[in-house]
Amino acid sequence: MRSEQEMLKLIMAFARNDENIRAVLLNGSRANPNVKKDILQDFDIACLVKDVSPYIRNDKIPEYFGETAIVQEPENMQDPPAENNGHYAYLMQFMDGNRIDLSFYPLHPMEQVLNDSLTVVLLDKDDVLPTLPPSNDGDYLPKQPTEKQFQDCCNEFWWMNCYVAKGLWRGELTYAKWTMEVVQEQLLRMLTWYFGIQTDFKKAAGKQGKYIKEDVELEIWVELEKIYADSNFENIWKSLFIAGNLFRRVANVVAQHFGFQYPRKDDENVSAFLRRIKDLPKAAKEI
Repeated sequence: MRSEQEMLKLIMAFARNDENIRAVLLNGSRANPNVKKDILQDFDIACLVKDVSPYIRNDKIPEYFGETAIVQEPENMQDPPAENNGHYAYLMQFMDGNRIDLSFYPLHPMEQVLNDSLTVVLLDKDDVLPTLPPSNDGDYLPKQPTEKQFQDCCNEFWWMNCYVAKGLWRGELTYAKWTMEVVQEQLLRMLTWYFGIQTDFKKAAGKQGKYIKEDVELEIWVELEKIYADSNFENIWKSLFIAGNLFRRVANVVAQHFGFQYPRKDDENVSAFLRRIKDLPKAAKEI
């Protein structure tokens, strides 16, 4: 596997040898001083160029950087749809384990590229870039919820619980698992606010809450692990009730901290409804 130094040297040679490229920025986790380094971190590279067109659907670009396992060009896809904001990108996974997400942006306007607190300038051929503050994860810190955001999260969580129960009663595994993912998403959202309270909203929770474990009670994380069930219907039922208990616990803390009203009645009604559906015979004609 090529080292970080080798990859950066390769990237810089690519940029320096191309007159069209005028500046190069490093974003993402490798620009974050608070993230522990590891061999699977991407190289998130943004090039500011005079003309983007030479980099559109250009097979020679991935070839330059090495043997690829797979390449994705988001701006050349229909599903998901392209952003169509004037840039072009190559997401490149290499056979040696390295990965480069290489994007090309018009030199002007450059604000769309610079408006990221995780930004390190690697190259500025014309000294046109403004002085940037030291790279930091300020843009990625959890934000304190408004009362409407809190109430919407609670409503969506308990509302989707009913869908999971319906899917489980019907024996619809894929539907139940899909709706359970929405329940997990809302629980994670609430847990992020809880994590923010524990850290005074001064520490990033990471993508999909991957750093939450570091600053919440061990028993909370242990319970969170239990909600990611397998395909066994009984285990999914268990994970659904565990998710409800955990959501109730952390949501009440968040509500108390911010002076919000936790929707206790929704919680009680839905929890009772879930128990009825779980015990409902498969041949039942009414609830």
